[in-house]
Amino acid sequence: MRAVSCSRELLLVFALLPVLPAMRLHSQQLPPVEPPKPMPVERSQATISTTTTEVLVPTLVEKPNGEIIYGLKAKDFILEDNGVPQKIRVQEEMDTAPVALVLAVELGGASVLEFDKLAKLGPLLDLFLSDPRSRVALVGFDSTQHLIQDFTHSGDEVNEELKNLQPGDGGAAILDTVSYSVNLLESQPRSYRRVLLLIGEKRDHGSKHTRPVALIKQIGESDVLVMSVSFSPSAAEFAHDVKDSGDDRTMNMVSTLVMMVKAFKKNVTKEMASMSGGEYTTFTGDKKFEARVVDAAKHARNRYLITFSPSNPAPGLHTIRVRTAEDYGARIVARANYWIGPE
Repeated sequence: MRAVSCSRELLLVFALLPVLPAMRLHSQQLPPVEPPKPMPVERSQATISTTTTEVLVPTLVEKPNGEIIYGLKAKDFILEDNGVPQKIRVQEEMDTAPVALVLAVELGGASVLEFDKLAKLGPLLDLFLSDPRSRVALVGFDSTQHLIQDFTHSGDEVNEELKNLQPGDGGAAILDTVSYSVNLLESQPRSYRRVLLLIGEKRDHGSKHTRPVALIKQIGESDVLVMSVSFSPSAAEFAHDVKDSGDDRTMNMVSTLVMMVKAFKKNVTKEMASMSGGEYTTFTGDKKFEARVVDAAKHARNRYLITFSPSNPAPGLHTIRVRTAEDYGARIVARANYWIGPE
């Protein structure tokens, strides 16, 4: 057995003898392997980067008698961002986009006394849903939020839910609910007018997940229009409509933010409406409540859509002021603030 094994090894050596010189010659002829060179990068690509912030400013222009002023163009408006006039664009056709609406109604605390009014709200939603593409979702809230009805075009479905609302606990987590509702609306197409109709009291009770600064930033970065209708108002607030277009806001970002956080604690529904360009109203009786909702629907659909790219896109809270180039004696309601996040 040992002899056979040696014979095989000798045969293998003789078989490889012609190949070894060729392998040695081939290895000598090949150049050494060079590491791969990096892809060339143009200097402009390496050093230049640009970002564009487009701010949407829904703006209502209304005569003293309540009539909407139509037909205004970009030259008819003056918009200032932190006191600096901006170059703007205006969508002249106002009532052409479908509406994505979240109806958020309070279920907790004393809101049970308003359930009879909410039960009659369904038919009024048709004012928001006149476009067949429009849709509405129903959110109830107490110390937490509940998606009662997902987005639908059927006002009847929402109406049935409104007739069967169940009392919640003693909470009114408005901050959490608005944040949740804004997220719902941002899931809808950007071509829609996104509207939050918030019905409840004016102060937050029980929000656990959202702080005022976080909500200010969220609303400031979105294009959601907040329309607030509050119950249990004081006499001084009864006839109040939001008219703040930034005139009385300070131009310092930090002090403005501090002021808004304090205002959120006093009347969060009013402040959110003002910030987004919406409106805050109050009601006591059935007729007043219905009139407030009708106004909210009309005003939400008949706003000029002003857009601009800030000349100074500094991160943080910005203050906006909108007015007309000529004095029409009109009431102007526009968003008062927006937020640019850090780079």
